[in-house]
Amino acid sequence: MKKLFALALSLVMTLSLAACGSGSSGDVSEDGTFTPTKTVTWTCTSSAGGGSDIFSRKIADIMSNEDMVNGQTIVISNETDGAGEVGRNKIATMTTNADYNLLTFNSGDLMPMVTNTANRSSNFRILAIMAVDKQLLFSCGSTTGKTDYAKAGGDLTDFAAAIEAAKAGTYVVIGGSKGDDIATYDALLEELGLTEDQMGYITYDSTGDAITAALGGNLDFVISKPASASQYVESGDLTPVLALSTERFGGNLADAPTLSEIGDYENVEVPVWRGVAAPAAMSDAAVAFWTEALQKVSETQAWNDEYLVPNQLISQYMNSTGQSPVGGVHGPGAGDQRGQDRCGASLRNTGGSEAAGGV
Repeated sequence: MKKLFALALSLVMTLSLAACGSGSSGDVSEDGTFTPTKTVTWTCTSSAGGGSDIFSRKIADIMSNEDMVNGQTIVISNETDGAGEVGRNKIATMTTNADYNLLTFNSGDLMPMVTNTANRSSNFRILAIMAVDKQLLFSCGSTTGKTDYAKAGGDLTDFAAAIEAAKAGTYVVIGGSKGDDIATYDALLEELGLTEDQMGYITYDSTGDAITAALGGNLDFVISKPASASQYVESGDLTPVLALSTERFGGNLADAPTLSEIGDYENVEVPVWRGVAAPAAMSDAAVAFWTEALQKVSETQAWNDEYLVPNQLISQYMNSTGQSPVGGVHGPGAGDQRGQDRCGASLRNTGGSEAAGGV
């Protein structure tokens, strides 16, 4: 699964380089540089509160607070229709105002961007990959559980018990967002040797929507990245029950075991790439501006302290050419060799280059 996403990412980065920005705005100076002079629209194809939304808003906040956009406003537009395809298609087909439109994408978006006629990657310009996220399973110990497993008295804090219940004929239901969460569910189901009739999946527009469903007792477990679930873990409304990773998370997620710890299984890990794209019509000057701005964001203390560390992501900046600057590893795992090895391997898999002293 990780190789599939790596290949997809590599294809997207490569094909996006072939997309020629023909739409030059009036804000490109004679020396070929772009400076924004009006409001920027940032399309996010998940609902407010989801991981992609949190990612988008944090970058926009840092750009504004660090005066990277010439004092202009960045407006986040959440467009979830058609599982995000409508929003992506809007950016893919945009021919005017292209220099002022950005799009959040992650690895869950890569396959539709590659395979769909309207949303193939050649219709986008990939500006940067910013970070790698990973997932967990969470449960809500709601007394109003409406699922078969909850009604049967199933232990929502013990995923091993849920596996055995599913094998014994009790239907267990997992929820999550589209794209990468579905890929993770598929990989989990395959490793467990279960069918979707035994352990099903309900798709929501965003992880935030899936969490709301779990809190309402409509799901047994929800797939989420740390960012989306953090506030609910802090409040005690969600409990981390399984780390979908090769090792445990830290902090308030440390009690969640990996799959290999609860049974004779291989660990399931589907890394989630988080990045920023633009219309193919964006001018070369604007691509250079936004790529540089995103690199500056990745180098700020705020990005590390307010996004990477609390949400337990691995920094992995790559620019529009697939290159990574020197010393680019931040966040959990950055200070140990395992974290650097994981990031370096990911860069090599996507055709990027591993810089000296880190990635």
